Amino acid sequence: MPRHRFSRLLLTGAAGGLGRVLRPRLAAYCDRLRVSDHAALGDAAAHEELAPAALQDGAAVLALLQGVDAVVHLGGVSVEAAFERILQANIVGVFNLYEAARKQGVKRIVFASSNHVVGFYRQNEVLDTRVPPRPDTLYGVSKAFGENLASMYHDRYGIETVCLRIGSATPQPENRRMLATWLSHDDLERLVIAGLTAPSAGHTVIYGTSDNATRWWDNTLAGHLGYRPRDSADPWRDELEAVEPLDPRNAAQTWQGGAFVHLGPYD
Repeated sequence: MPRHRFSRLLLTGAAGGLGRVLRPRLAAYCDRLRVSDHAALGDAAAHEELAPAALQDGAAVLALLQGVDAVVHLGGVSVEAAFERILQANIVGVFNLYEAARKQGVKRIVFASSNHVVGFYRQNEVLDTRVPPRPDTLYGVSKAFGENLASMYHDRYGIETVCLRIGSATPQPENRRMLATWLSHDDLERLVIAGLTAPSAGHTVIYGTSDNATRWWDNTLAGHLGYRPRDSADPWRDELEAVEPLDPRNAAQTWQGGAFVHLGPYD
């Protein structure tokens, strides 16, 4: 049995890729799991409450956070898109979430940010969590906005947030870049639970990565969360390096954001 059990957790973006990964896993940490998305959620498990909502609907989000102990916020657009989509889901939506948390007295949020907040740093640089943002896309800009909004709501209202700059959360690493960015699904669970249960989170940014030998990110400043990854991309290293030799002209091997640095335009 987990050491810290919540009465009710909220998982937004529950119908998305990572939402589907975390939805069954979070059941072990709460009595009731409220799951939300604008897409179909399927049938509710015995411990679940289905609560479909659009993040841009402030009234719906306010109701969504009623009676919630903590939030795992995966909702929103998770790839690059036209600005209007990003604006509504990732900017208006995250504002609505924090306003609802303030009004409903919710004091802990785990926010799915992204490595694309810092995508225009080069792969030969090692970044701590205080480097200035260098987003590679409008998507990355929206996640930087979310991190800054969370900071303000912590300083002004005492809402604690752990911002997860998630790398590449896939069943196994799929390309050379993921030798640095890969986050296993088990380590994703460990990361989220560390964010939910750390005794004091404040406003903390942490990179979401497994224990990979290739390191672009330094989580020393987030050590108080107690996140300890156990998996590694290294068993796939020889295979992936053979399939994808080094090429200095390849953006995916130059910039930390990989191919995202070339996405767009949007008209």
